[in-house]
Parts: sequence; structure tokens; C-alpha cells
Amino acid sequence: MKVLLLANQPEKTTRLKLFGKTLESQGHEVVVPFYGTRNWITIAMRVKQAVKKERPDAVHLFNVPDLIYHGLPKLKGPYFRHLIYDYRSPWAIETGITFGPLARKICEGFENELAEGADILTSPNEPMGRKVSSYPGGSNKPLFIVPNYPPKKFQTYADTEDRAERPKEDEGAIIFVGRISRQEGIGNLLRLARKMPEERFWIVGDGPFARFYLRNMPKNVRFFGWQPQQKVAELVSRARICLIIPDETEITPYATEKSIWKLNQYLSLGKIVIATGISPEEKRKNLFVVNPEEMEQAIRNYKDSKPEKLTGQDKHCWEQNDSTIRQIYERLEG
Repeated sequence: MKVLLLANQPEKTTRLKLFGKTLESQGHEVVVPFYGTRNWITIAMRVKQAVKKERPDAVHLFNVPDLIYHGLPKLKGPYFRHLIYDYRSPWAIETGITFGPLARKICEGFENELAEGADILTSPNEPMGRKVSSYPGGSNKPLFIVPNYPPKKFQTYADTEDRAERPKEDEGAIIFVGRISRQEGIGNLLRLARKMPEERFWIVGDGPFARFYLRNMPKNVRFFGWQPQQKVAELVSRARICLIIPDETEITPYATEKSIWKLNQYLSLGKIVIATGISPEEKRKNLFVVNPEEMEQAIRNYKDSKPEKLTGQDKHCWEQNDSTIRQIYERLEG
């Protein structure tokens, strides 16, 4: 089967990349168009151009922003046979938080359009799956949950250096990995660092406003910027505690341990994770979810603790999704 994978910025969409590798390993022909721009209007035009040019058997689109796919279901039939809608983030709710209820309602219209046009719905976790299935257009569609687990090789990246040769100050920090943004809690992290000057905090990631947010960075914070996955794994393995610290918002019920990439990276390396602003679906070893006002005390409580040892069933990886992805595409072919 020829499969066209679509995302706003495919070169940065980890979920698309992993789906693509799995589909290729299962014998499908995978095509991923790149756009060379961040302009949504241009991308929306090039999405349709790619569909008309490639004429795939299936289009698997990864949402956010969903408006770039407006009108795409109308091309089903003349230009492709099957549509899969991957609801990887509650885009309409996120937009509503920033721009208000009218913006949310408009964006939910785009989401419903895609759910209605899809043959199959996919999502990283159950809450988002229920959300997309709640639309009139998605209520009777098959839904498959494909969690955002890191690939097996991520765990092998951790020991790229000899720990015995590292200076003491390169071990035992409190680490934050992610986008440097208000939404992911950079303000919360910096406030923690100021309250705990005796601790060392590492920030790994970047964002368009990183320089602004970090302009008055405390001296006990070290900024590594964007790093490749190998380096991320190495830095996480050297840390003592890993943090997830967004504010609690309307997004919180949809943010679970199955959908947050960095949370699963932390846990796959057997690290202690202290998190706020998430809603766990199941119990995971070494994951401690606290209220925002409890974060500082939780760090103090766990900073000298040793993580529980992971057994085979505790280690989740992307490859566990292979059979589910196979079922999705076999259903299309059937």
C-alpha cells in the first residue's frame, strides 16, 4: 500500500517519523512531503498538491493545526482511497485557551470535518481518543490507541560516555527537557530554581522565545539548548530528577503518560519523574504526580531517593505498537 504521511512540519514530527519507519518495515511504500515553509496557507495548498501528485492508497494525517487539512476529505475518491486522522493533540482546546471560546468552536469545526472524513481514527491516549470520537463525525469510526513511547534504541544512547571520567558537577542535576515556552512551564522551572539555589537545574530544548524567557536565568541553571536524541538520553541518564511542569489547564485531562514523549523518555531510562499538569492513565514506576504548589517539597523529598528498578514489563517502547499499526492498515486493506 502506498501511504502519504502528512504533518505541518514533518521534519520535526517524531510521531510521523516513527509511524513511517514502522510502515516501511511492514512492507508499505511511505511518502512524506516537505514544504520548505511555515506559512499555513502555503502548506495547506502544498498538502493538496502532494495528494493529487502522489495519488496514494491511504493518507495518514497528523493533526495541529487542523485547518491546513480543510477540504482534504473531499479529495477522497478521485485522489486517494482511505483517510486516517491521527488526533495527537487537542488543538481546538489549546487554541481556545489562547484566543477564547469562539476560536475553539471554529477549530472544533475543522476537527469534526476531519473525523467525519476519516475511515479510521488514531490517538496516543484514551482521553484524546474519546475527545475525537465525541464529534458527530467521529462517533462511529474505528479508534486505535498508539502511545508515544520512545524507540528501543533511545535506551542504548544513555551510556555514550564513561561515567567514571565525568566530574562530579556533571552528575545529579534536576533536568527539564522540552520546548522553552510558557505552556510547557519554563516560568515554573525558573521559579523553582530561584527557590532552591542549592540545587543545579538543567534545561535541554529550545523555542522561538527561549532567549526572552531565559534572559534573567539564575546562576544555578544551565542551558544546553536543542540537542540530538543521543545527547538528550545521555543528559537524562546523568540527572537525578526529571521534571514535567506545565500549568494545570483545560489541557491537563488530555495530557497522560501515554502521550508525552519526554515523560516516556525519562521513565524508559529508569529516572525519578516529578510531574504536574498531567492526568495519568495507569500507574508507572518512578512517576510521582503532584499539585503545582507541592513541586518544591516533592523535589526535596525525592532528591536523595533511588528509583525503583525496572523489569521487562515496565519498559515501554515504540516497537510495542507494531501489531496495532499492522491492524490499522490490515483493516483498510480488508
